Amino acid sequence: MSASTASLTAPSQSTRRTRRSGVLTRTTIAVGAIAAAVVTAAAGLLHAAGVSFAIDGERIPLLGFAQLTFVGAVVGGFLVAGLNRGSASPRRRFVQVAVALTALSCLPSVTMPDDVATKVALVTLHLLAAAIIVPALSQHAND
Repeated sequence: MSASTASLTAPSQSTRRTRRSGVLTRTTIAVGAIAAAVVTAAAGLLHAAGVSFAIDGERIPLLGFAQLTFVGAVVGGFLVAGLNRGSASPRRRFVQVAVALTALSCLPSVTMPDDVATKVALVTLHLLAAAIIVPALSQHAND
């Protein structure tokens, strides 16, 4: 078998990497949209149940939940891509970093709102988003 025949039958490493990054991109967008929809719906239900979602007298708009959840998924996708390139165990590192970032993202939710219901609801929504996003993206971390 000649070198040109071998290159036609086996995808190159860069081709496999491009396919994986395309799949990661599609997964990131899909899981970001799903998580944004779920978190926004949950926030709407919590608001209807009486949670104010007010910080300094200003109510967090529902669209804000969708936007920030989607941005969190995109950050996670970039994190997976970077770890796949530079970590010996990207899945384990991704989960560790995702847990740490989720905990850090909860700090403003605990410190900024005045009422306990809003604090609990915001932390719960952060955990809900992470529960949707992290498992889906961790499947694309190549250990």
